[in-house]
Amino acid sequence: MAEDLKVAAGTKEEQFLGLLPQIKALLEGERDLVANMANFVAALKEQFNFFWVGFYLVKEDELVLGPFQGPIACTRIRKGRGVCGTAWEKAETIVVPDVEKFPGHIACSSLSKSEIVVPVFKEGSVIAVLDVDSSELESFDEIDQRYLEAMVKLINW
Repeated sequence: MAEDLKVAAGTKEEQFLGLLPQIKALLEGERDLVANMANFVAALKEQFNFFWVGFYLVKEDELVLGPFQGPIACTRIRKGRGVCGTAWEKAETIVVPDVEKFPGHIACSSLSKSEIVVPVFKEGSVIAVLDVDSSELESFDEIDQRYLEAMVKLINW
């Protein structure tokens, strides 16, 4: 099935547009949150070959690692720490062109060069964040933000 997730090369927006119905199909009818998060991140990793993509879930006063694709990751992140903790605290998407220039960046891997973190909301509160890292500088922009924000809403939280 992973082969079915590949979309022909095209612009970033064309790739997102091709991936969107596939994500919907993967999630349709499945109620298990972990299964849906796992397939979601696998589809993104497969399509875009991101360095790392995964979820952190809000559990009490910290983010705890959830399903992901990529090298091992930080397990727990405090509110306001790093890009993930800051996105949670501010309840807004953060795009970081160069992680070395982000104050307080948590370096889970020195190979990560740029990052986007999208908060996931339920009933007005942040319940998780989607974290996507690239091994290239300036990988993320408003196109990524628009589509990733829309796509996380497809998961039945």
